[in-house]
Amino acid sequence: MKSCNAGAFACNTTMKSLALTVTAAALLCASPLFAQAPLSEMVAIPAGPFTMGTNEGPEDEKPAHEVTLAAFTIDRFPVTNTQFAQFLNDMSASNIARLYDIEDPDARIHRRAGRWTADAGYESHPAVEVSWSGAVEYCKARGKRLPTEAEWEKAARGNDARRYPWGSELPDARHARFESRFNETAPVDAHPAGASPYGVREMAGNAWQWVSSAYRPYPYRADDGREDLKPGPVRATRGGGHDSPASEITTTQRGRNLSRNPTAGHHNISLRCARGA
Repeated sequence: MKSCNAGAFACNTTMKSLALTVTAAALLCASPLFAQAPLSEMVAIPAGPFTMGTNEGPEDEKPAHEVTLAAFTIDRFPVTNTQFAQFLNDMSASNIARLYDIEDPDARIHRRAGRWTADAGYESHPAVEVSWSGAVEYCKARGKRLPTEAEWEKAARGNDARRYPWGSELPDARHARFESRFNETAPVDAHPAGASPYGVREMAGNAWQWVSSAYRPYPYRADDGREDLKPGPVRATRGGGHDSPASEITTTQRGRNLSRNPTAGHHNISLRCARGA
């Protein structure tokens, strides 16, 4: 048996252990269990410029223009029925109808045994039938706020002006829930292949999402009054819904064809929250 250099042996042993550790970590990251991030997790979006809007397509998405944002964080996933039901349980009974369309047959949260509860099978689906005011109040109660329209778009498309959160590849069932039947939503963590460049999920399809911004023409300017949170103006919605065609789940869609009265809930509009860094 050849003699062994102690230093080399220690180094080789360390490298092998490191390789095994890296391999194990890679396998863990690839496992379905690891992919299930907490539904309340937030993602950091760095400060800097990005391209908002597009020079192609609908008029309300034009023109493409550069917007510079401060750093912020945004929910990795949309708010679920379970999460919104918990919020309703903290609210006074007199406020519930203003925050959530409890009378709509498409609602997936109902009162049972004295508590608001997500319907069985819809616990992790996006909370729909939430009014814009309900979305504002939910985020406020969680120490957050609704994202602006510009923040939402940057979180969805990154810095390369991509058409879809995942890139330029045409959407299919791996990426998003779209072109589905009325009220046929999916769990908020059902499409990991559709993640944005920052890892934000469900930014295309499943349920539109309220933003803080009033629906006004571009270019986007945060100081032109569109971020005034007084009730009244129609707000932009982003991302597309489960019943949207593929053409409406792009990163630049603003919901121009969508019924979105801000005082009412809707079967295909949900929310996610943001927070300044």
